[in-house]
Amino acid sequence: MAHKIEPERNYLAQKLREAREYLGLSQEYVSQQTGIPRPAISEIEAGRRRVESLELRRLARLYGRPLSYFLPDEQEVSSPKPSASLLRRGRGKQAEVETKLRNMTKDLPSEDREEILRFAEYLRHKKLVARSAKEG
Repeated sequence: MAHKIEPERNYLAQKLREAREYLGLSQEYVSQQTGIPRPAISEIEAGRRRVESLELRRLARLYGRPLSYFLPDEQEVSSPKPSASLLRRGRGKQAEVETKLRNMTKDLPSEDREEILRFAEYLRHKKLVARSAKEG
């Protein structure tokens, strides 16, 4: 069972970092709101420090997410990674993301899937505008 600790810790670290960045919060702000020292937040998000259950509860509350959002299901931790040749071709990560999107949205009502599509269009537009600003 010990071999699962690292992938689970890395998954948790990634989800915590993504949730904080999505909300546009600094590590300093999170520290002030949760009482967790800022260096500890950095270590947690890097996967170098364990998260205590009470800390995770405070972070989840601040990020407006249920605890389950930060915890992988068995398939996410134990699923085989794409082959090295697939990764070299740059398709492994994209295929992995597409599979996760498909699995997470398949049971949603059509209105929710449409909202996700609108958000994806917003992100694409935002990136195009940023690229145009750099070029212009």
